[in-house]
Amino acid sequence: MTALPVREVIPPEQALLFIEAIRERCTLVALDESDYARVLQQVAEKGLTSGRINDALLLRCAAKVKADLIYTWNLKHFRAIDSRLASKVRSPLA
Repeated sequence: MTALPVREVIPPEQALLFIEAIRERCTLVALDESDYARVLQQVAEKGLTSGRINDALLLRCAAKVKADLIYTWNLKHFRAIDSRLASKVRSPLA
């Protein structure tokens, strides 16, 4: 959140408040060892690095709970990581 594409950078303290508000409304999804292994194998095969690994883990969480929609500001990366979920990826502003 501290690197969102917004004019004023969100300070860490404000980002924490946002996250706490989200946690009150959402269910946490835990990945197990096999989930991590599968994601790491997929990103390695695709040559993905850095933040895209985290994006892939988030997508695995969405797939695990059969999410109807996946919101991100990083549409291009999320859609490219897992084409099976691409149609569910939306911008929060849409």
